[in-house]
Amino acid sequence: MLSGDAYVRSVAVAAPACSDELTDLWRRVTGELERSVPRSTFELWLRPLVPVTTRGATLYLSAPEPVRAWVERRYCALIASSLHRHCDALSDVAFVTADAAERAEPTAPESLPLNPLHTFDRFVIGDGNRLAHAASLAVAELPGEAYNPLFLHGPPGLGKTHLLGAILAYLRRNHPSLTTHHTTAERFTSEFVSALRRDGPEAFKARYRELDALLIDDVQVLEGKQHTEEEFVHTFNALFAAGKQIVLSSDRPPEALSRLADRLRDRFRWGLQVELEPPDLRTRMALVWRFAADATSDVPEPQVLREIATLVPGNVRILEGAMTRVMAVASLLSEPMSTPLVHRALGAGQAAGPPPSSEPPTLEAIQDAVCRLQGLTRQELLSARRSARIAQSRQLAMYLARELTPLSLAEIARAFDRDHTTVLHAVRAVTARLEPGTELAGAVHSLRGELGRPPAGAPLSTASRLPPPAAEA
Repeated sequence: MLSGDAYVRSVAVAAPACSDELTDLWRRVTGELERSVPRSTFELWLRPLVPVTTRGATLYLSAPEPVRAWVERRYCALIASSLHRHCDALSDVAFVTADAAERAEPTAPESLPLNPLHTFDRFVIGDGNRLAHAASLAVAELPGEAYNPLFLHGPPGLGKTHLLGAILAYLRRNHPSLTTHHTTAERFTSEFVSALRRDGPEAFKARYRELDALLIDDVQVLEGKQHTEEEFVHTFNALFAAGKQIVLSSDRPPEALSRLADRLRDRFRWGLQVELEPPDLRTRMALVWRFAADATSDVPEPQVLREIATLVPGNVRILEGAMTRVMAVASLLSEPMSTPLVHRALGAGQAAGPPPSSEPPTLEAIQDAVCRLQGLTRQELLSARRSARIAQSRQLAMYLARELTPLSLAEIARAFDRDHTTVLHAVRAVTARLEPGTELAGAVHSLRGELGRPPAGAPLSTASRLPPPAAEA
């Protein structure tokens, strides 16, 4: 069993010390204490106390030795009672000397701030994210027991960060005694490098290996960082062996992180891997309704919401941006939100076209439609050539195949004579560029209309042809 000073030296870096939140909490507590005891008593014995850190339900305070001994005997219960009234998660206090507190002062940054909107209640569930939501909730309810590690992957903007934030919020609310940490792989790397330069890796190790739950966003950033990968392997091993919960997110599945060390990729596959997919029309409509309801009490008619959801096929962030644009145009023009205004705001074409077919298009139909749009032959589209125009057209065809057909990544890859990681890269690249009102969005909308009926042999309008960005597939 560690002594108070030794214990704080070993764990203080696992929780924020003298953060704004901790300082504000202690200010409220001391305000109450000042009103509870004679002024001379407060000035002599209680004012010198300084908050150091928290660990579970305990707040650690530092004080000079004579003050510490007296307060510990006479006022510990009073302080703990006041503390608990101001913070449900803290119910006990412990004391260390001022020297020990100075040696224990943590230098690593705190967890990412909690976004109050990132909760399970506010997560819009659809076919593309239902499993990810269920797995995240299970992990939050039974940390270290349900799925460990939980690895969420998918293109940007589909809700991975929302789920990690929801897990963290649930853990802090329902398991306040657990020490949790949410960061990004980029911040993990920066902390590691700073620790090596400043005081060696020991403080860094203590901060991470004493955690009860570690949540890291964007682990693909670790690729190519050999020393950070090495430290992360050790951190992973220590937490996993102790039954502590690990949750990771990436824009790709572990097998697609080709520049990551094999043993780290293997560890990512030890638990449950869940892919988040772009939202379907029903989910996009629910998301648009949520965005509108959050912004205004005058929610548009369902057909208006459906029009926005239909015209904006990308990720959640792009969909939110489109909704913001429509509401801004409506406000600036002092017009109600309507279907014509949606088309005006998003720059979409007016022709609705015939109703879509109930059958998904074939891969050959998708390839032919893209070739007609871009003025290519199918041989060029499927060739090994990597010019910008051909590579972008190939990416677009892969994106449409993934979105409009039920085929797996491997099946789509075989049709293009590529591997499944190339299809993943293509979907991610197109999704990232799919802003409303852009030529790419117009091309996707045009091709969707074309593929909603039997392929028409006539070429598509060249007005929707895509600009040639630097892209490869």
